[in-house]
Amino acid sequence: MLDTPRTGPGGARERILDTAYRLFSSRGIRDVGINEIIATSGVAKATLYQHFRTKNELVLAFLERREARWTFALVDAQSRARGETPEQQLLAIFDVFDDLFSDSAHFDGCSFINVLLEMGPESVPGRACITHLETIRGVLRKRAQRAGLDDPEGFARSWHILMKGSIIAAVEGDADAARRAQGMARTLLEQHRGGRDEIPPGP
Repeated sequence: MLDTPRTGPGGARERILDTAYRLFSSRGIRDVGINEIIATSGVAKATLYQHFRTKNELVLAFLERREARWTFALVDAQSRARGETPEQQLLAIFDVFDDLFSDSAHFDGCSFINVLLEMGPESVPGRACITHLETIRGVLRKRAQRAGLDDPEGFARSWHILMKGSIIAAVEGDADAARRAQGMARTLLEQHRGGRDEIPPGP
């Protein structure tokens, strides 16, 4: 489920995190200062630091929320709903992406990629992004295992490259990025079936 704003004691924290989510998603980390988050969320500076002692803590909370909304509620849940077999569910990721890429008002790329490139892999946010990206590969790896594909780890890494590449291409303005990636993904599936046809769904 997506996070929903709370009232009561958690209300200030939610306003801060909702504000940070919008700003970090659209503009990155360095361009958004703590003072802007305080002013936009309408909380006192002391209140912000009561909930998030440092900007890094706020960034990490933003990335965790992004994982809930992007990795699990969008990529994982929606692609599972669009396919009956593990292979169909893998391919459906690009159908989800195609819908997302066409919604220019809400598509803001992948925050894990953006923050990793902006902050670097040795930074606290960068290391967190690497972990969150591995979570996505974990979803792919499990589907590959259920489909009986060869080398699920290698498959997941290759599939993830197609996903990340399609996101970058869409940010560049390629309206057909998801469809192009899906075509390459079908070839990758064939390579990892080891000459077998698609395995039917289990009981």
